[in-house]
Amino acid sequence: MFNVMFFSPRIAPNTGNAIRMVAGSGCALHLVEPLGFDLSEPKLRRAGLDYHDLASVTVHADLATAWQALMPARVYAFTAHASTSFAEVAYQPGDVLMFGPEPTGLDQATLADPHISATVRIPMLSGRRSLNLSNAAAVAVYEAWRQHGYAGAG
Repeated sequence: MFNVMFFSPRIAPNTGNAIRMVAGSGCALHLVEPLGFDLSEPKLRRAGLDYHDLASVTVHADLATAWQALMPARVYAFTAHASTSFAEVAYQPGDVLMFGPEPTGLDQATLADPHISATVRIPMLSGRRSLNLSNAAAVAVYEAWRQHGYAGAG
């Protein structure tokens, strides 16, 4: 399936929601430190409910470690500053859908990383800054999964 990467997430409930989403979609969640919370935080566990045992979650000490584990996958970095819509991508199993920390998103240095295949955006109304992190990840995962006929869904 697909890989969702949260680079330095700051808000525990967003990560908890993402754990529930990857459990339901068959994706893997990759968290790149530093994290803005402890993985045992009650807010994270409550958001993930009882899905923690059904989800594939890996914590990487840094971005270099994450790249070692995930390459040679294609990496799509989600940013409000991209010109290409995420819906224009033909996703392939194994692709990495990368998202930055709340509230800043991915910084320019990270977006310039040579491992990133392309930057993409989720369209929004003019004047809006961003979507909630877990919502944006769900929108992206379900578009990628839709392109593959929701393979494995019951």
